[in-house]
Amino acid sequence: MNSRALLLLAGLSAVLLWLPFIASDYLLSVGTLFLFFACTGQAWNILMGLAGQLSLGHSLYLGIGAYAAAALHYHFGVGPWAGLWFAVALCVGLSAVVGALAFRYGISGVHFTLLTIAFAESARIGFDHFSWLGGSGGLFLKVAQRDQIDWINLRGTPTMFYYVMLALAAGAFALSAWLISSRAGYYWQAIRENEEAARALGIDTFRWKMLAMMISAALTSLGGVFLAFYYNHLFPEQIFHISRSIEIILGPIIGGMGTLFGPILGAALLILLGDGVTELIAAYGWEIPGLKQLIYGIALWLVITILPQGVWPPLARKLGVSK
Repeated sequence: MNSRALLLLAGLSAVLLWLPFIASDYLLSVGTLFLFFACTGQAWNILMGLAGQLSLGHSLYLGIGAYAAAALHYHFGVGPWAGLWFAVALCVGLSAVVGALAFRYGISGVHFTLLTIAFAESARIGFDHFSWLGGSGGLFLKVAQRDQIDWINLRGTPTMFYYVMLALAAGAFALSAWLISSRAGYYWQAIRENEEAARALGIDTFRWKMLAMMISAALTSLGGVFLAFYYNHLFPEQIFHISRSIEIILGPIIGGMGTLFGPILGAALLILLGDGVTELIAAYGWEIPGLKQLIYGIALWLVITILPQGVWPPLARKLGVSK
C-alpha cells in the first residue's frame, strides 16, 4: 500500500478503536455487524476476488464453525477459544473435500457454484434433523450477565464483542494484504484471469485453488464461532440458508472484488443502506417486510450496471490510493 492508503488505514483504525467510547449499545451492535461482514467478505474475496472461484455456499463454513464450537461448549463445557481450533480444522477439512471433488474432476464456473450451494443445502437439511444439536428447534447456549466480562467463555458487554470482532476483521485484512502481494496471490490472479495459460506456465492450479478454498473456509468459520457466542442460539434454517451466503458476498461485490478495501467499503455501504433506511422507515411507524433485502438487491443492481468493478476501484483512483 502507498502512503495515502496507509494514512486512510490509520484513520479508519482510529475511528473504529474510538467508536465504543462515543456510541450507544445499538450503534455498537451495528458496528459489530459491519465488522462481521467485513471479515467474512475478506474471506470470500480470497476465493473469488483473487482465485476467481465463485462460491455461493459459504454459509456451510459459517454454520459448521458455529455449530462445532457451540456444541463443544454446550455438551462438554469446552471454551470457545479451544473450540475455535476444532471448528477451523473441521471447516478446512470440509473445504478440502469440496475442493477435491470440484477441482480434481474439472468442475468450474456455474457447476462449481452449484456444487457449493448443494453442500450448504445438504448441511441445512441434515442439521435440521440432528437432534443432538437441537435439530430444527435450535441450539441454545447459556446466556450470562451482559455487564460482566468473561473472556474465557466469550461472555460480556457489547463493547467486548465489538473489540473481538474488530480483532478478527483486522486479522483478516492483514492476512489478505499479505496474500495479495505474496506468490500465492500472484498465482491466484493468474488462475483467475486465465487458468489454462497459468497451467501452461507451470502453475499447479489444483494445489493453489485448494489453498484458496481452505484459507477462505478457515476465515469464514471464525465468523461462525463469533456468531454462535454473540447471539447464543443457532437454527439450521438461518445459519445455513443461502441468504447467509449472499450477505457474505454482497460486500466484496459492491465494494470491489480482488481489492483490500473493497470488502470493507461494501460492508459499510450495506449496513448504512440496509439498517439506516430500515430504521428511518420504522421511525415513521412503517414496517415493510423484506425491505432490507430489497435495498440490497437495488444496490447490487446499481453497482453491476454502473460500476461493474465495484465502488472502491474508481474511488481509489480519485483518492490516489492503492487498492
